[in-house]
Amino acid sequence: RGRRRSWTVRQDGGSATVRMDVVDATTETLPLTWENVETVLDEVRPYLISDGGNVSIADIDGASVKLTLEGACGTCPSSVMTMRMGIERKLKERIPEIESVEEMIPQGPEINEENIEKVLEEVRPFLRIAGGTLNLVSINGLETPQPTIRLRMTGAGAAIQSVVMEIQQRLKRNFPKLSQVFFDRDTD
Repeated sequence: RGRRRSWTVRQDGGSATVRMDVVDATTETLPLTWENVETVLDEVRPYLISDGGNVSIADIDGASVKLTLEGACGTCPSSVMTMRMGIERKLKERIPEIESVEEMIPQGPEINEENIEKVLEEVRPFLRIAGGTLNLVSINGLETPQPTIRLRMTGAGAAIQSVVMEIQQRLKRNFPKLSQVFFDRDTD
């Protein structure tokens, strides 16, 4: 037996739908323990993972549960709604002792040219073997909650989507606040 919950979030004129299909294996309430919070999170993880994200427990302090949204969920504009309408609601339904659920946002290093170049230096040797280059073009939106960077990539590696995805993921792992990585590609 399952029930579908769907919320539409409007932000800056756009919209995104946050949907979690919640299957109630049991309606039993649970005491507040690390293991029980993990059990409830395991119920929502498949939906987060299907969108490229995940969630982990950062801390439990009294009746307050602190979570970290990971991967795509950590940088998604709808992450607040995912946390409040999906995860928090499910946790409080199953574990009534919980008074608050808070998102812990990992800080990571400052997003600046020097730090980005350090990460890019890790992948440049592989691109050079294929006759390619990778350069930082710009850093945008540092004063906003969703900073972005633009890179220019040349050579055969620029045409391989898995190479592009690896660079994006590496940058987002190193800079959790980074929202998007854009590429200008030249495969000649």
